[in-house]
Amino acid sequence: MRPIHGGNLVWAAEKAGCHPTEILDFSASINPLGPPPSLITAIQTNLAQINHYPDPSYQQLCLALGTEHQIDPCYILPGNGAAELLTWVARELADLEEIVLFTPAFRDYDRAIAAFGGKIKKVPLNLSGTLELSALPSLERGKKRGILINNPHNPTGKLWQREEILPYLDQFALVVVDEAFMDFLPPGEEQSLIPLVKDFPNLVIIRSLTKFYSIPGLRLGYAIAQPQRLQRWQEWRDPWSVNILAEIAGIAALKDQEFRQQTWDWLAPTKEKLFQDLTAIPGLEPHLGAANFLLVQSQTSVAQLQAQLLQESRILIRDCLSFPELGDRYFRVAIRTGAENQHLVDSLTSMLHSSLKLRIPSRD
Repeated sequence: MRPIHGGNLVWAAEKAGCHPTEILDFSASINPLGPPPSLITAIQTNLAQINHYPDPSYQQLCLALGTEHQIDPCYILPGNGAAELLTWVARELADLEEIVLFTPAFRDYDRAIAAFGGKIKKVPLNLSGTLELSALPSLERGKKRGILINNPHNPTGKLWQREEILPYLDQFALVVVDEAFMDFLPPGEEQSLIPLVKDFPNLVIIRSLTKFYSIPGLRLGYAIAQPQRLQRWQEWRDPWSVNILAEIAGIAALKDQEFRQQTWDWLAPTKEKLFQDLTAIPGLEPHLGAANFLLVQSQTSVAQLQAQLLQESRILIRDCLSFPELGDRYFRVAIRTGAENQHLVDSLTSMLHSSLKLRIPSRD
């Protein structure tokens, strides 16, 4: 069955006829520089802790996150990846009369909201990333509505400025901003709304640690919202949602300022080069965004291109079939190391060049 998420190496390996470790994965937008050595050391040093249950309140992790964001730890709730926290915010959104969702959008939003019977109002977003109140359906007075925004946006990579989102805080009963990719932007560029949470009871921020620190297998995310809301979520969910090694990893990662700066220094020039290299390939049109991935429009079928890359080069790209508005003419690629990016570019160049030659009739 075709996966709806990136990173499904078992599926890819079956298609390529190889072991999952042989797949070069561009489908999951994970930092290729990590996990940082300090995180690995912390896990190895604390392996004996698996004999104990985690602290159900995750005080040390919340303290570390509070220090990172300069906010009281009572405003923070760690979760088993951002996906778990999206489930609980979806339960709250579903209690409203309508939830505005800009599309294309991350597929899990639909899943989570539908699980609680929420009513979604989809608003098309053009690929230039225009996000304005004028684009919304007319706002009915007294109607309790919610809105879920992804910033930077997945799959376009568009980054909205704080000022563009601020009006929604007065227009909606609940404003949820998924900032899963925000930490890939250095402090001078990020546009997080975390500093506003203390002043707006209707604001919820969802963050992820798994992408930036390359620990998706550990599953670690967190929500920032007012304490009463987070206490309600804590009562809904199972105890010990975050395992003890994930907590240890998160605390160690947040202390590693050197790794963070290394990632910021690496990402910008590497992404720009991959963007330019993909732009130079006939039949491809990449869109440059703020996150650690690129959305690419293709003149040929992406399903066919994906299959060919797997079979011939053991490279996995993320098709966009799970984004119905994009379909079979878009794919998404993570930014990986320079050598890995070059391998992708060389493989795409060769395959699309051969395809173009087959479409041009001979003059002999």
